[in-house]
Order: sequence, then structure tokens, then C-alpha cells
Amino acid sequence: MNDRYDGYSGSYSGDASNTSDQYELVGYDEYGQPVYRQVPQQPAQYEYPQATQGQGYGYDPYATGQQPPVPSYDTYDPYGAGAPAQQGPPPSYDPYGAVAGTGQQQRVEEQTATAHIPAQATPRTEPAARDRRDGAPEYQTEQFSFVEEPDENSEDVIDWLKFTESRTERREEARRRGRSRVVALVVVLVLCVTGGVGYLWYAGKLPGFGAADSGKGAADTAGPQNRDVIVVHLHNTKGGGTSTALLVNNTTTKQGTTVLLPNSLALTDDEGSATTLGKSVDGDGSSGTRDAIDTVLGTDVEGTWRLDTPYLNNLVELVGNIDIDTNADVPDPAAKSGKKATSSLVKKGKQQTLSGPMAVAYATYRAPGESETAQLMRFGQVMQGVLRKLSSDPHAATVTVQSLAQILDPSLGDKDLGAFLAKLADRAKGGDYKTALLPVQQDGTLSEQATDSVVKDVLGGTVKNPGKDASVRVGIKNATGVKARTEKARVTLVNGGYTFVDAGTGSAPQAASQVTYQDADRKQDAVEVAKTLGLPTSAVRKGKTVANADVSVVLGQNYTGGQ
Repeated sequence: MNDRYDGYSGSYSGDASNTSDQYELVGYDEYGQPVYRQVPQQPAQYEYPQATQGQGYGYDPYATGQQPPVPSYDTYDPYGAGAPAQQGPPPSYDPYGAVAGTGQQQRVEEQTATAHIPAQATPRTEPAARDRRDGAPEYQTEQFSFVEEPDENSEDVIDWLKFTESRTERREEARRRGRSRVVALVVVLVLCVTGGVGYLWYAGKLPGFGAADSGKGAADTAGPQNRDVIVVHLHNTKGGGTSTALLVNNTTTKQGTTVLLPNSLALTDDEGSATTLGKSVDGDGSSGTRDAIDTVLGTDVEGTWRLDTPYLNNLVELVGNIDIDTNADVPDPAAKSGKKATSSLVKKGKQQTLSGPMAVAYATYRAPGESETAQLMRFGQVMQGVLRKLSSDPHAATVTVQSLAQILDPSLGDKDLGAFLAKLADRAKGGDYKTALLPVQQDGTLSEQATDSVVKDVLGGTVKNPGKDASVRVGIKNATGVKARTEKARVTLVNGGYTFVDAGTGSAPQAASQVTYQDADRKQDAVEVAKTLGLPTSAVRKGKTVANADVSVVLGQNYTGGQ
């Protein structure tokens, strides 16, 4: 049987005379609740009087006499089971217990219309059916249609919305692009500033970080510094004569300098004899002159570069001419002798462009009556102009040197020379380059001004101390009033194994001689120098010496030059 059957039996206790009421399941409503109804009771059986055989009372089965009333059980009241039917129309079933006549909703269809046998599935009530039961009219989807009324302004509205939307998008896109450009510009500016500051810091030009602004400039200058030095000799192959300069690259202070050496500079040759720079270049050759310069200035010249005027001409042409400030009108050397040149080869003025021949003529020009230093300064201008135009790349500078096709001194190969010139070119381009003239006295000796300004500051003075086996450098300053005694002292020191350094002549004669040492390690050497010169050891004291000497001697009138 159907497992959804839920038999129910109940009794009505309203009257003791009533019999038990029976209910049976007739189906399920739309909410799945079981629906019951009372089982009709069999009418009470009456015993009619037995008729006589003649049926005295008679029985008329078709008699219209009143039959006992049969109660109606067609209504279902879950709260009044077994109650007799009320007068009037029977109340309809409401699953929520609402009864018509009390303000509750009344069912339209009879209960038996939805009842079915328990074995069947519960019928589904569609929403439309529920609406019909609720008294609402029935509508189908096909009965509805949507009518689009044409609107003249609809297209305008759509176009305006599109315009507004596109205009807003363009504004947003413009804002995004503007922000992107601003961010990119800020990044570029930050990179440029960072790179510029880094370069200035690396080059030592950043204010507050340089030697001059750090408060340690004097200490840094006085401390050990690294200097690379080469000597260059310009040989005038046509007019004769030489010009000498030291090219100095101070890697500690990042400074480049051309130190011009007058030909009258007093030197000492290999035999200890007095000579001049000009004579040494012509006679001793490169190595002898280089050693003599080291002795006098206390430097360490690494190599010699002989630059003849034809090679200077080619060098200027290779770098693409030079621009310098000329201080004189230079006539054309090619003009015939005895005839006044109608025009000058080099004009005096600011930032004059000089070709190879013009540069050679200007570097070697010395006007009548001019001192040697005037011509030497012009040579220094040409050298600095060449360095400004030379490449700062070591490889490119080496190629330029190799293109000269000149035979170099063994002490300085083309690669070493190219790399050295590239460093100086970088200094010259950055403004960290200068030209200095070594001042000498009329007798060729170094003055105190030269010692302080050039030998000490530029060349480093005592930057190179002799080793144990090196001879002691003795600076002799003649204050005896007799010039010949300088030569006697020189011969005596050379014979004693010392290196003679001419410190010049005193401004005024002094009575007593003095022997001075600056480093404590040189005290014994000073004592030995005094004994060699025949001076009392009491003349030895600690003090300041000339920059290019280990021991300084001031010859007083008590020095006779005898042994």
C-alpha cells in the first residue's frame, strides 16, 4: 500500500451518546499536508414491528414518510472533529485553519475535487492555478507584448551619453599621461643630479668635499703624494736650441702641471762637474740629463720624450689644430732673409687657432731682446693647447703617438707615453692643469722662491728619499763673499762620495758656517758632511733644509776651502 497513508482514528467526546467518529485519508494538499475526511457512519438500524401475516400495520417501502436524518460529513474541521454540521453552506478547508465567515480566505473548489487516492502522487498546483483559486484572473505570457514607442530625443540622448563618456575617458587618459610624464621627468632629473654630483665628487670639485674646503688641505699637501713625471725636450731642427719642460701628473691632488726649466739651470754631470741644463741636453743625452734633474730637484723622472719640431708640427695636425691666447705677432720663418715679411704667420690675440707650422713658429719664437723665459712660456702654451685637444682615452692617445712614427727613448715606450698623455689630457680638459716656470738666479742656481713654490709644492721636494746605498745630497749655499769657494766645496763633496746640490749664493756674507738636517735619521750624515768640509761639529743643528737636499750647508767666512 502507499507508505504516505496515514490512517487516523479519533473520537468525539462532546456527548456520551455519540459513537466514535472515523476518518480516512483522502489525499494531500498543495503543501504536502494529508487531507482527511470522516468516514460516513452506517445509519442506525431500526427494528420495525413485525407485521402480522396480514401485515396489519403494513409496510410501504415507497412511503414518503420522514426518514431519520443522515448527518453530513462532507466538511472537515481539524479543530472540531466529530462536531455536527452547522447550518448554511459547509465551511471550506483551509490548511492554515482559517474558516470562511471569520474574515479568513474561503476555498472555491470542493474538497473532493482535490482529493485522490493515497497511492497516487500529490498533484502539483501551478501558480496560475493558485491564482485562480485565489480569485485572480488568469493571464498567459502570450497575452503580453512590449511596445516600443519611438522617441525623437532617444538618439540625441545616446549620442550625448557617448560624447560625455568619451570626453571623460579622454580627460582621464590625459591625466594618466601627464602623471606618467611628470614621473619620468622626475626620474631623469634625479639621475642627472645624482650623476653630476657623483662626477663632481669623484673629480674632487664638489664644494665642501675638496682638499681646500675640508680643512685638511694643508695637511694633505704636506703629506706624501704620488706624482708621475716625464721630461720633454723640444729640439728646434732649423733654428737650433732646445726647450725643456717637466710634465707632472699629481694623482693625489688630481692636478696636472707643466714645469718649464730654463736652459740656465745649473746641473752636475756624471763626473761631478758643473754644467747647465742646455749643455746637458746637447752633451749628456737623455739619461744623463734625467739623472742630473733628479739630483737638483729631488724628483723621480720616469722617462724622456724627445720632441723635434717636425714631430710637434705633425702632433698639432693630428689633434686638429689648437686654440690658444697668443702674446706676440710671429713672422713667417719661411720668408727670405733680409726682406721684411708683409704679414705675420701668427697674429697676437685671444683664442687664435694655430695649425702645425704656426704652432711650431710660435713655440720657438723669441723676439730680439726678449729673455729666454718668454720663449719658454710660449712653448708651455703650445703643450697645454695640444693636451686639451688630445684624446683622454689611453688607446686613442697611444694611436696618436704611434702615428708620429718617431723613435722614442727606451725609457718611455709608445704605450706608456700614450697612457701618460691621456691622463694629462683629462686634467687639461677639466681645468685642472697649469703651467709653472721654475725661477732660477742669474748663476743658474735655485732661489728660495723656486724652492718653496715649485720644487716643494709642485714637484714634491723630498718626496723621494734616497735609499741606504744612495749618496747623500748636500745643498751648498755660499755666504762667504767669495764665489770661488762654491767650486771648492763641490769638489770636496764629490770626492767624499756626496751629491752636490747648488743652493745659490747668500744675500749677505755671514761669519759662521751652518750645517742643518731636517730628519733625525740624517743627523749623523750632517756630522760627516761637516767633517768632510773641515767645519766644526758644533755647527750641526736640526732645522729646515732646502727641498732638494738631505743636508744643507751655509758656508760662512770661517770656511776656507782647505783640508
